[in-house]
Amino acid sequence: YSPDFIREKLDYLHDNPVRAGLVTKPEDYLYSSARSYAGLDGVLDVVQIDLPWITY
Repeated sequence: YSPDFIREKLDYLHDNPVRAGLVTKPEDYLYSSARSYAGLDGVLDVVQIDLPWITY
């Protein structure tokens, strides 16, 4: 999988609270890792690990 493919899926997940009408921006949802990606504090600790992606 490419980094763009992974980012597309992550964006889709982060947008779920917005589509559900819970917040107006993904980073506004307290229980989302979108907060970490936006540089905000949240209840989740997100650790980014850079690993090589293997494609078949």
